[in-house]
Amino acid sequence: MKKSAFNTLLVGGGFLLGTAGLKLLTSAPVKNACVQGIACGMRIKNGYQDMVEQAKAEVDDMVAEAAYITATESGATADEAAE
Repeated sequence: MKKSAFNTLLVGGGFLLGTAGLKLLTSAPVKNACVQGIACGMRIKNGYQDMVEQAKAEVDDMVAEAAYITATESGATADEAAE
């Protein structure tokens, strides 16, 4: 088979596949399945965001506690140096 004939068949096949794909995507069952898939993805995203927010809050608590400990230790060291 010549290369030009092969390329013509590929273009024609792509056109037919595109046309059939467009018809398929506009059908109600496929549209419903896409909506369900997007909704599932959004639920997963919301759950992930909740976990990230909780982790950020835990890290903020640890940083605040570490800052407090550092401040009290440096205050105690300054008091010992003054004596």
